[in-house]
Amino acid sequence: MASIGYFLSCEQFGPKELIDQAKRAEAAGFEKLWISDHFHPWNDEQGQSPFVWGVIGALSEATSLPVTTAVTCPTFRIHPAITAQAAATAACQLDGRFVLGVGSGEALNEHVLADPWPSVGVRLEMLEEAIDVIRLLHRGEEVSHHGTYYEVQDARIYTLPAEPVPIYVSGFGPQATRLAGRIGDGYVTTIPDADLIGVFKESGGADKPVQAGTKVCWDRDAERALDIAHRTWGNQGLPGQLAQTLPRPRDFMDAQALVPRESTARAVACGDDVDAQVAQVRAYLDAGVDEVYVSQMGDDVEGFFAAWDEDVLPALR
Repeated sequence: MASIGYFLSCEQFGPKELIDQAKRAEAAGFEKLWISDHFHPWNDEQGQSPFVWGVIGALSEATSLPVTTAVTCPTFRIHPAITAQAAATAACQLDGRFVLGVGSGEALNEHVLADPWPSVGVRLEMLEEAIDVIRLLHRGEEVSHHGTYYEVQDARIYTLPAEPVPIYVSGFGPQATRLAGRIGDGYVTTIPDADLIGVFKESGGADKPVQAGTKVCWDRDAERALDIAHRTWGNQGLPGQLAQTLPRPRDFMDAQALVPRESTARAVACGDDVDAQVAQVRAYLDAGVDEVYVSQMGDDVEGFFAAWDEDVLPALR
């Protein structure tokens, strides 16, 4: 049976707000947590970017819900050996209720150390090698790895969970989705695309879980909700590879000015209409997603959780 989780947005909320939302999510009946990993927000209107591993440590003491990173890039800004240590510690803190979601990243976050930004194919090769390094280190043995992209010398992780950390791989096109099916323990997406999920299943993911995240903007005033959604998350309407290639939040601000308000209205359930919020999630379930994670864009967090507790989650179940 599909599960409904809550999506903690590190781009929009500070660490204490995220912990508060996680507690509210558990009390409202959400079953799991997703948390994004960013160095920068997508745009200055979102305005936050706490360090995800610090927040995960606090989450382990604040809730009993499982946590997935959605997603961490283990290839540029943070070396895969360090990601392996961070993930192992997170899994210990969460008593095994942790999934490492990984992806090939965005220039927005990964260019900050002045690394070159290669083609999609190269980034996926780097991701595959990074996952190999992480899995090697999670065996608890001393590792020396001399690969195409990464060097690890005489490294051993001592603090490890009882079971290996599952690694789910994100994909938004056929090439990355095929890689996810071949090497991932699960699949991460933000698109309710049955065809892409089919590619994942046919590429080796037939018995593996599919996670997806989506955002709504709950508010008593539907027009105000749309204003918030368009101002803070208009970047979601950008086409093609812009999300992977634009380097700065202000570049996203410039680009999203070209996204029509009507486009946001079509993509995001804005207001307090229960049926609209249910329908947005149903699209993912109908596409074959096993775990849907929902984020509140608006500032009425209390109203969102009350409405989802009383009306939306019961309707979905």
